[in-house]
Amino acid sequence: MRLIKLFFLSIVVLSLTNCASGYKMIEPSSINYQSVKENDGLKFEYKYDLLKKKYAKKEEKKGIRIVAVKITNNSGKDMQFGKDFRLSYENGNQINIVNNEYAFKTLKQSTASYLFYLLLAPINLTTTETNNNGTTETNNIFPIGLILGPAIAGGNMIAAGTANKKFEQDLLGYNITDKVVKDGETIVGLISIQSDRYDALKLILD
Repeated sequence: MRLIKLFFLSIVVLSLTNCASGYKMIEPSSINYQSVKENDGLKFEYKYDLLKKKYAKKEEKKGIRIVAVKITNNSGKDMQFGKDFRLSYENGNQINIVNNEYAFKTLKQSTASYLFYLLLAPINLTTTETNNNGTTETNNIFPIGLILGPAIAGGNMIAAGTANKKFEQDLLGYNITDKVVKDGETIVGLISIQSDRYDALKLILD
């Protein structure tokens, strides 16, 4: 019985330390870009390290970097990303850009994992009283687990789902794949790079 109590106690502790993460919208247009490159009228700015909490941990674990980019075109002509110009590492190595939808599916929080907290359901809160003759009587049994388990599971699933929705909105809404940057125009976006490092980037004209 002691082992069972310790098991359920560990679940309660885990529920307090392993909650779903929120998500703050990135807003690439409001970022203070510190990395700036220019190439024949194209100004390229970018920033790594955008995600926080569980999303940042998964970014590190899965080897996918979400990068905010800002491109200003003063070349005198319209330019298409992926056709007229592309991104490369500063050392000349090719960048493996992955689809933002794939990045979302890889980095999103798992809502189903929080169903684990339903294991709290069998926990009962029991009050006992010792009589004058030394015997112990059980006075009340309250099924606290039936409230605690679903509440923790449901709350975390809702929080994770809400955060994932915002994350998906960012990645898909700021997708610049094949985007045409008109002359005199500035665009911002998010790209997903398959990499376990934060190497310097540059823009190359094709």
